[in-house]
Amino acid sequence: MLLAASLLLGGCSSMAPPADTPGADSSAARNYRQTIEIAGRLSVQYRQNGNDESLHGSFTWQQNGERSNVTLLSPLGQIIATIAVEPGGATLTESGKAPRSAGDVDALVAQTLGWPLPIAGLRQWLQGFATDANGNAFVANGDGSTVTTQDGWQIRYANWQRSEGGDTYARRIDLARHTVQAGKVEIRIVIDNWQPR
Repeated sequence: MLLAASLLLGGCSSMAPPADTPGADSSAARNYRQTIEIAGRLSVQYRQNGNDESLHGSFTWQQNGERSNVTLLSPLGQIIATIAVEPGGATLTESGKAPRSAGDVDALVAQTLGWPLPIAGLRQWLQGFATDANGNAFVANGDGSTVTTQDGWQIRYANWQRSEGGDTYARRIDLARHTVQAGKVEIRIVIDNWQPR
């Protein structure tokens, strides 16, 4: 498991913040997309066995209605794990291992990888929507928009970009949360490709 996690996001380099794109107005009205394909990079910082860990890699996200397929890749582009989410449960398959299934996708990912990746929340968060700690709907409205979710994730929308199709989407999203399992977890997501379907 540790080998897979280190291969998934191995390396110590950090991702440079992407440049802002002129004309990307994140305050413009956005619609939630039920069907979308996203590709990007992520970096994760967490603690394991009292040591600071730093992991880097890339991902693809394919969403169609209530179903999502997430692929996590090593820095060299090798598939390390796939996560299939559908109503009622999720299946995570690591390279060379038998699939594991559970009703709670976030618990499944945290138990398998050793650090949390909030797949359930990302369905909304990747598109700039969330439910805040008080149960109110949140819509990110510009660079630096922040929210704390009901499950304790602090989200910051660092900057935005406009797609070729005219959609405005978050270019970089920073997540942070304190966990019992992995201490303070910080995740940076950079979206490189945004394709609504």
